[in-house]
Amino acid sequence: MPIKAVLFDMFDTLMMIRKNNEFYSPSLMRTYKFLNKNKIDVSFDKFEKVYVKTRDDLYAKADSNLEEPHFNIRLSGTLKRLGYNFDVTSPLVTQATAEFCSEFMTFVYLDENTETVLRALQGKYKLGIISNFAIPECIDELLKFHGLTELLDIIVVSAAVNKRKPSPEIFKNALKTLGVSAKETVFVGDTLDADIDGAKRVGMKAVYIQRRIEKTEGHAKPDKTIKSLGELSETLKKL
Repeated sequence: MPIKAVLFDMFDTLMMIRKNNEFYSPSLMRTYKFLNKNKIDVSFDKFEKVYVKTRDDLYAKADSNLEEPHFNIRLSGTLKRLGYNFDVTSPLVTQATAEFCSEFMTFVYLDENTETVLRALQGKYKLGIISNFAIPECIDELLKFHGLTELLDIIVVSAAVNKRKPSPEIFKNALKTLGVSAKETVFVGDTLDADIDGAKRVGMKAVYIQRRIEKTEGHAKPDKTIKSLGELSETLKKL
């Protein structure tokens, strides 16, 4: 069956993150500084401790169903535990989330082959992204900043649908929106568990971009393995 769509993971596939994911502390500090300037009068140490507890409690419940609570939920929950009653749609919460995103974006850069590959594939296939991330708006901002939005037909982010890879639901959501079947679709990703296992379970072909050494035992076998995005166009011809 001919391939009609190519879907990509986002981070460590199309975009890379500098400094071994060291974005978290400065991003959380920027969030805190914004909140502190807006009369959230607690120390950073206390804020961080309550934030981590709130985040971990959320995922302790969400993990069993592969759910992805929006970042706003953890911030709202953190503030409530600190005695400040702001819900998830509060401008204070949404702007604090935006501050986290703005700092995070300074750590992200395009793989050197991303734009070239997407432009080469555009028009030949429907293109899209399926990404695990708690701030969907941040994915949109990154794609817009790097000029990729116009090259994509669909963007599905876990926190927008409250399901994360390898959940079948997030893959099926993308397929339904694109109007293609799993057998007509290739997924490209850098993790065996979330990306390759998830894609194969719904019947997609899967191309594994090997960014690091991972244990292969217990995981689905990718249809093809590549070392660089630059190999993708030729690899797709062989599927």
